[in-house]
Amino acid sequence: MGWIDRVRERALRLGFDRVGIAPARPPQHYLQAYRAWLERGDHAGMAWMARPDRVARREEPSLILPGVRSVLCVAVNYYPGPPPTPPDDEPRGRVSNYAWGIDYHDWMLPRLEELAAFVRAQVGGEVRYRAYVDTGPVLERAFAAEAGLGFIGKNTCLIHPRLGSWLFLGEVLLEVDPPEGDCPPVRGGCGTCTRCLDACPTGALAAPYRLDARRCISYLTIEHKGPTPLELRPLLGTWIYGCDVCQQVCPWQRFARPTKVLAFRPASPERPMPALLDLLALDEEGFRDRFRGTPILRIGRGRLLRNVAVALGNIGGSQAARALERALDDPDPLVQEHAAWALARIEAAG
Repeated sequence: MGWIDRVRERALRLGFDRVGIAPARPPQHYLQAYRAWLERGDHAGMAWMARPDRVARREEPSLILPGVRSVLCVAVNYYPGPPPTPPDDEPRGRVSNYAWGIDYHDWMLPRLEELAAFVRAQVGGEVRYRAYVDTGPVLERAFAAEAGLGFIGKNTCLIHPRLGSWLFLGEVLLEVDPPEGDCPPVRGGCGTCTRCLDACPTGALAAPYRLDARRCISYLTIEHKGPTPLELRPLLGTWIYGCDVCQQVCPWQRFARPTKVLAFRPASPERPMPALLDLLALDEEGFRDRFRGTPILRIGRGRLLRNVAVALGNIGGSQAARALERALDDPDPLVQEHAAWALARIEAAG
């Protein structure tokens, strides 16, 4: 048994579902797609994606870790299963299922560090490494595909034919040569299917394998810091944190099975579909208490309540209107502005 086989066994014991290793050279076709994505402005307000130093590191990983020769890639299934059915008693929002449990960074990064230490013990010597969970300047889906963890679909997600695309990815850059022929590419693809493109509520999937973040609900509800574009607000529906539509409609998801990691499953029926009136009433302390330890905490109260106001405007009704009237006096101008828009939308609908 080679060292990579022992590493793979250790990774599975740590809770990861797929493990592979690839040379630390991003293939040209992925680099070309990345450059074109930036040139079109598809990265929207994520300016760090286009910073020259970050672009250079994505193109040349040795700028991150001099001497890097391979990238160890892992994937863990986070699919929590179908959402619990909450009481149908008041307006409710929708939260992307990756945020139903704890913050995945807190689960993955310590395990990646432990896996990196195990690699060092297996290959001998003081092997330098760098571990990331979607926070570093690394083309993680490209490396994951090269490492045999799946293929990149038309919705731009990494898809494994036996797991679907509900996958958290992590990688460890290593000063170790990858074994020859260890991870052949996964067979599979999208064929002529365009369900994800057809289903996207805002048309963010402008073409196969191209995501325009400027129109993406996940971007607009999470990364976007300012006012939601007026023309897109009605299209957000009741999504208040992320969006799962392009993954939900994918035929490969029929193979998805609930995650073995209990921490990724919802702690309560409120997490997948929270009551919007309760959220709109949260002050700063209440927001932090409710979302501590979850991915939602990092967007802050203002952005979450901005999204809540838009969802209430799209739902309508007297309950929503009364809550939005109170939000007109919110201390955050971002919340005030979206509450006013939502009220006007409800009034216009009669």
